Amino acid sequence: MRRQKKFYAWGYADEDLTQDEIRPWEAEIAQRYGLSGFDVKAPPKADEITLRASRVEVPSALQAMVRTDHLTRLEHSYGKAGFDTLRMFMRSVPNPPDAVAFPETEEDIVKVLDWCDRIGAKAIPYGGGSSVVKGIEPSAAFDKVVTISTRHMDKVLEVDAVSQAARIQGGIYGPAIEDALRDTPFTMRHYMQAYRCSTLGGWIATRSGGHYATLYTHIDDFVESTRVVTPEGTLETRRLPGSGAGPSPDRMFIGSEGILGIITEAWVRLRKKPTFRASASVRFRDFYTGADAVRDITQAGLYPANCRLLEAREALPGIPWSNEEAVLVLAFESPDHPLDAWMKRALEICAAHGGVADQSDDDENAHRSGAAGAWRNKFIRAPHYGEHAVARGILSSTFETSMTWERTRDFHAKITKIARDTIKAVTGRDGTVTCRFTHVYPDGPCLYFTFGGLFDPKKDALAQFMEILSTCTAATVEHGGTTTHHHAVGRFHRPFYDRQRPELFARALRGAKRELDPKGMMNPGVLIDP
Repeated sequence: MRRQKKFYAWGYADEDLTQDEIRPWEAEIAQRYGLSGFDVKAPPKADEITLRASRVEVPSALQAMVRTDHLTRLEHSYGKAGFDTLRMFMRSVPNPPDAVAFPETEEDIVKVLDWCDRIGAKAIPYGGGSSVVKGIEPSAAFDKVVTISTRHMDKVLEVDAVSQAARIQGGIYGPAIEDALRDTPFTMRHYMQAYRCSTLGGWIATRSGGHYATLYTHIDDFVESTRVVTPEGTLETRRLPGSGAGPSPDRMFIGSEGILGIITEAWVRLRKKPTFRASASVRFRDFYTGADAVRDITQAGLYPANCRLLEAREALPGIPWSNEEAVLVLAFESPDHPLDAWMKRALEICAAHGGVADQSDDDENAHRSGAAGAWRNKFIRAPHYGEHAVARGILSSTFETSMTWERTRDFHAKITKIARDTIKAVTGRDGTVTCRFTHVYPDGPCLYFTFGGLFDPKKDALAQFMEILSTCTAATVEHGGTTTHHHAVGRFHRPFYDRQRPELFARALRGAKRELDPKGMMNPGVLIDP
């Protein structure tokens, strides 16, 4: 039986934070904002949310794979961003899909797309539903909407042990990939916070970023070939380790966000499972000193698996908000050789910048202990706090971008100030803003900002949320960064993406869409105009 997800928040219906997790978090929030307690709102029940009637009639030939029941439409209405949970708590879902299709084969997808064509419906591809950018959300402008879930196309079809690759269906969730590889020496090892509740096809369509801080960062690094069903037919790219034959056809679909077709299969690169690990945490007097060390590590070609620089107050419990220290979570792993030399050199670089290391002697479990372990646990559990923040009237969200090293310090200072000033202007209270590096490259880092505060109870909470998030995101583009490093564009980032990309490229992308989706049925409004 399929495990039921929460329709209103992150995760599964049978899981939640424990009271041992909630109590210290509540106490920290209360102390930070001078509160004596919280008025906790109950999460919504499905029958408390009214949906408009479905505007489509499912033909008998499709009734076995197309559903129009209340819960199915409700759980496919929003993604899992903070503003999605907030709207669910407001019991506000004005634009649900009219139907949700669950094809099991490419032929089924073709039948559903043909039906959408006949009735004039828009089609929204759907993997795990973990979008945080309104990438799977029907627009009010659509007359009819059919969401197409790939969850039944969830198999590892073939493993090439010689070339270390696998042919995998697009609807498979992350854990199922690793389960299928359990009896092999291989792993895909593309982890992110949404790993448990997202799919390979979704990773490719949204150009996802995994947990690897260097070298193996985006899904781009894994894709060998793709197979895509479009309204104009099915295409499959040639499986090659590399090619100089013109622009890469795979690149057209990596990051296409469902506007060109549905990714049904991909050959992806595998690696041997790591057997050697080394981990350390390093404290720096401030974030910028740590950033200088991270830059030198990255440019030394050491390629750590983890190289995340965090403000100490974000990384560790009990750190005062006045503390300016930073913590570097550093880790190496390999299937082939010990890592002492790599770690030794990285720590030498840290020491040259005043870093003080806390290195673990337990290589096998090093990533689960100390600051590295504290960060790991917080990283895994972080999405579950979203619904509890909303229930208590707490403003909490993130935005991420990237910048070249020579501008990082100035960029970080400007964006941090803008975020703080915006929270104060919108809510009337001081909030908190922290930053971490999640991915680092020889030429710059990904800066991942987290902000929080209390909503002004006299103003609309959703309007406050969106004003703060939109202002901060706009600032990243205005000051030379990207509107998103690894969360895709969706409908939320679209205005900022329009400012970022060259207009001639937009015209070229529109041309590709006209060829593959001439009637504009596939996820319109994402990336380009319908």
